[in-house]
Amino acid sequence: MKILVINAGSSTLKFQLLNSETKEVVAKGNVERINEGKSFLRYKANGVENIYEKPISNHKEAMEIVLEKLTDKEVGVINSINEIDAFGHRVVNVGEDYFDSCLVTRETVEDFKTKVDFSPLHVPGAISGIEACLEVCPNTPNVAVFDIGFHKTLPEYVYRYAIPKRYYTDLKIRRYGAHGTSHKYVSQRCADLMGKNIEDLKIVTCHLGSGASITAVKGGKSFDTSMGFTPLEGIMMNTRSGDIDPAVIEFICNKEGKTVSEVIRMLNKESGLIGANGKCSDMREVLENINDKDVKTSLDMYNHRIKKYIGAYAAVMGGLDAIVFTAGVGEHTPEVREAVTEGLEFIGVKVDHDKNFNAKRGAEVEISTDDSKVKVFIIPTDEELMIALDTEKIVSQLK
Repeated sequence: MKILVINAGSSTLKFQLLNSETKEVVAKGNVERINEGKSFLRYKANGVENIYEKPISNHKEAMEIVLEKLTDKEVGVINSINEIDAFGHRVVNVGEDYFDSCLVTRETVEDFKTKVDFSPLHVPGAISGIEACLEVCPNTPNVAVFDIGFHKTLPEYVYRYAIPKRYYTDLKIRRYGAHGTSHKYVSQRCADLMGKNIEDLKIVTCHLGSGASITAVKGGKSFDTSMGFTPLEGIMMNTRSGDIDPAVIEFICNKEGKTVSEVIRMLNKESGLIGANGKCSDMREVLENINDKDVKTSLDMYNHRIKKYIGAYAAVMGGLDAIVFTAGVGEHTPEVREAVTEGLEFIGVKVDHDKNFNAKRGAEVEISTDDSKVKVFIIPTDEELMIALDTEKIVSQLK
């Protein structure tokens, strides 16, 4: 089955065409700067990447140019858009009613629009992507796969906040988590690499990218996770603060005459690494400027908070069998992996320095020592494949 996986943002549309049976990526790319001027399509197929500049004013036009290239006689990989069996869409969070992947209709989209406030930074783009597919290919099924889906199994005592219960019952304020498809994929791959049944394992998965979250996977299910009601909670990130005393928001508002929304934006866009060091948020730049005192302090803060979550999750699961690092920073930054695992020998974690620093880029690699009781892996994530497989499962039920 050919599945076109769509991850749409407010001004972007990323896509991958996958064969769900062979798990092959047939083509992929992204449309950037939608309705912002100087928009373009980056398209890669058959080992060749091309960039096409073209005015693109909305997501419908973005989908049209993607489909145009996929079916192009010179660079295309399919003869007709009818070869696309389904569209699979990444949707971050539209509340408790939508943990499980589902078929999307126009009625579903209208319901999503009433729940945008659960993820106002991400859901509007996803809706635009879905509507574009419904309009351009009205006879092709669309499936929504939710970032929070894997975290459906969180126990109530984990997902509830210690605030008046009515805020949960009436407004559904609770821990939802994020990056669920990534945590699910790498935890299962970890079990496969260990040659064990995931139901018998306790794994901490560290998805470390510009957005970052850590999940305790117990018996193959999400047991606890660092992101909360929004992706702002949890560990420190590139531009997000992570955990912070909520009273700080009122304090800043009173001192600087800011609105709550202004401070929340600051915590999302101007905090984390860039906020702490005032110079850089990209981990590559952080490492290049590590001799700067503020930059080094920001990295120490980052590593400390990751280590703290790993230790906490080992405690609440009652043990630990493996740690997995994934996503941009997790896969490509041995300095972070080493700093985060250093000092965890008391729970059985031993990382081999040479394996860690010499790990082949893009490969699944074990970096723990032979006598390490807790195995440590680098596992590249594949969220698009997980979305495609969920999409295939739901569409197959229609036949």
